[in-house]
Formats: sequence, structure tokens, C-alpha cells
Amino acid sequence: MGTINVSGKDIEVDEEGYLVNRSDWTEAVGTEMAKIDNCDLTQNHWEVINFLREYYDEYQIAPAVRVLTKAIGKKLGADKGNSKYLYELFPYGPAKQACKYAGLPKPTGCV
Repeated sequence: MGTINVSGKDIEVDEEGYLVNRSDWTEAVGTEMAKIDNCDLTQNHWEVINFLREYYDEYQIAPAVRVLTKAIGKKLGADKGNSKYLYELFPYGPAKQACKYAGLPKPTGCV
């Protein structure tokens, strides 16, 4: 376990950098997590992050990358619902990396 400091507050994260307490998430926390990974979040990143948060609220599970790709395509259009686009935004794995910045648990099946 470790912590990240966001606006003077220590936030607990696990050994892979995922939030220990989902309720600690704010956009500032997501931004700080991305900064640690040398990633500047754009509006396109936030579309995916916010989509994931909505998906998780509805289904209580973080989608695997195949499900994520298909669901993004339905909601945001075919130009964004493909692996190439998502991997350009989240090179360490769209489901894994985006879920981390969204304050969600690591998706099942991600290594």
C-alpha cells in the first residue's frame, strides 16, 4: 500500500496505484494518477474515464477491453470504439489504465 498526495491530502492506493477507497476519487485524483504515469489527460481521455465510471455505477464491474471497445463504439461512435483509438489514449491498456484513472478496481482478467 502507498499514498498519492492530491491537494495536500494523502489518498491510499494499492501496490499497482489503484484507489483503495473508491469514494476518494475526484477528477483531481484521476489527473494526479495520470501525471504519475506521465500522461496528460485530454477531453478524449475524460470521455472514456467518465464512460467507465457510468458503466461501473450501472453494472458494478469494470469492463474488459473487448466489452469496453464495443460499448464505447455504441455510445461515442465507431471512430472511438476501436482498439487503435483506445490504445493511443491509454497505451498501458485501455481497460486497465483508464479504470485506474477513473478510480475503479482493476478489470477482471487484466494482468
